[in-house]
Amino acid sequence: MKTLPLRLYGTVALCTFLTACSGVAATPIAVSTLKQQLQAEIGDAACDSAQQCKTVAVGHKACGGPEGYLPWSSKRSDGAKITWLAAALAAESQSQTIKSGMVSTCSMVLDPGATCVAGHCAPGQSGPVAR
Repeated sequence: MKTLPLRLYGTVALCTFLTACSGVAATPIAVSTLKQQLQAEIGDAACDSAQQCKTVAVGHKACGGPEGYLPWSSKRSDGAKITWLAAALAAESQSQTIKSGMVSTCSMVLDPGATCVAGHCAPGQSGPVAR
């Protein structure tokens, strides 16, 4: 029997709690729908300075960890909603991975950080930065 990482239990518990408190039925949401909602919340990631730029881990690889990172801006986006959508996306991606028996390269994807370039948050060039 496979065991889930402790942080996933927290993510699932948070998603379950937020869903229960919102009065929304606890039905799985398609990964593609969650990706669209996350992209819509991130929008154009407009920024005035690098301090507004953050990254969020997205997806779930079969061996664990995120598929990648997306830059977003605190200027116009709701950080709590982005975090919730990213957690829901990770949980649903992991669920689909387990059901399908999918495998991955098990390579670790590093957070590139984010910076403000020409008025929009873009992936940075090196190590972990503000999330």
